[in-house]
Amino acid sequence: MKYVMFICTPVGGEELSPAEIAEDPRFTSYIQEVRARDVVRGGARLRPGADATTVRVQGDEVLLSDGPFAETKEYIAGFDVIEVADLDEAIALAAWHPAALAGGSVEVRPVWE
Repeated sequence: MKYVMFICTPVGGEELSPAEIAEDPRFTSYIQEVRARDVVRGGARLRPGADATTVRVQGDEVLLSDGPFAETKEYIAGFDVIEVADLDEAIALAAWHPAALAGGSVEVRPVWE
């Protein structure tokens, strides 16, 4: 089954660039392991929520606002698309993710196929 893991970071928490992640041993060991398992099917690191633009449509008017669509304690910092045997395996990967171990969270959601 395919799952998306939404990597959530606390607002005001540590914000690592892709280059910093590539040098951080917490992330490099995780990335090496999931690549060795050949379960990653895609993903991306996202810019901070402050860089988001939210689009709403009311009638014929397009409304734009800076920032994420809701005020939250966490924001989605990235996502991974994985293909694993079942939800248990997806949860095990999420529980080992450095973001989850550092005070953030990882939301695991199945993909419609």
